[in-house]
Amino acid sequence: MNAGVYIHIPFCRSRCSYCDFATEMYQSEIAETYVDALCSEIHDWREIDKPATVDTIYFGGGTPSLLSTKQIKRSLGAVKDRFEVIDAPEISLEINPGDGGADPESRRATMRAWRSLGINRASFGAQTFDDRELKLLGRTHDSADVRKTFALLRDARFANINLDLIAGLPGQTMAGWKRNLDDALKLRPEHLSLYLLDVHEGTPLADQINRGMRPKPDDDLAAEMYATMIDQMCAAGYEHYEISNFCLPGFESRHNTKYWVGSPYYGFGNSAHSYDGARQRWANERDAAKYVEMIEQGDSAIVDRTILSDEETRSESIFLGLRLMKGIDLQTYESRFGKNLREEYNGELDRLRTAGLIEIEGELLKLTTRGALLSNEVFAALA
Repeated sequence: MNAGVYIHIPFCRSRCSYCDFATEMYQSEIAETYVDALCSEIHDWREIDKPATVDTIYFGGGTPSLLSTKQIKRSLGAVKDRFEVIDAPEISLEINPGDGGADPESRRATMRAWRSLGINRASFGAQTFDDRELKLLGRTHDSADVRKTFALLRDARFANINLDLIAGLPGQTMAGWKRNLDDALKLRPEHLSLYLLDVHEGTPLADQINRGMRPKPDDDLAAEMYATMIDQMCAAGYEHYEISNFCLPGFESRHNTKYWVGSPYYGFGNSAHSYDGARQRWANERDAAKYVEMIEQGDSAIVDRTILSDEETRSESIFLGLRLMKGIDLQTYESRFGKNLREEYNGELDRLRTAGLIEIEGELLKLTTRGALLSNEVFAALA
């Protein structure tokens, strides 16, 4: 299996109220020092004697588009110097609406520069087309910026664009969610990531909800929103290929799919995670300043390493594989692990099927629409 490379860029212009990622405010001098450390980490990487050929590279964060074109070029060059990268890999860059320059011409020039570096997939967080909701989330853009950014990306010859939207925001109505879906479909992106709001303790949004400043998320309404988004996306010609992801035919995220099918991926930067595709997982230091210090001192930035047992590998293959709506091939599972999943989980499968959470078609075990919404219950039963 080919591998993916993930590059974490922790910088943002502001902190979103719902975010619990490893991010910090952007400063040009700190960003330059960080990229120096990042390139050193990639250059000196020796975790696997014979790493797999790389066919996807993903710049995530944070807001990777805050880096200069030169810094992105250096990072890509470090990957290509260290790994065997196929011709025409999928190279994704996460951006924020409005990034890339102060005026349309400079933004257009920046986006064309990204394309000239080989970046061929752009992913940006619209989150909502409702300006009031954007302010609630602490976003620095408005809905007009989303449309402008999308048009500029198209003008810069980006033919693979992903939009993120969040359902179940405090105070969001079903009518408002349907308008969001309508506005997204008018743009016709190749890919849509549609998430239900997950409130993480320790975030400003969680504090606002706990103090009664914002209404608590309505689980029943969120379930209706989830069903609505599936119906609306599929009716518009999108494939529901993963619990939260939809695409036009042929535009699945090749990089993210690696996480769900057990392919190897190698992460660089603070908080980045890696997997060798077999047994071993490892993770870097979360704090960006500590990460840079460790690299500058010639140390490894890895702070956690796990060797998966047979049982853990088998369990992961179930809950990760079931995230894909095509499901798990039971014959493939038996060939890999020497166990019959039907026999292992006979009682649990019967219960889950009776509850309408799973279905078995021939040799495929997969989630129903209701099962996708309640996927954590399915995963817990099959752990």
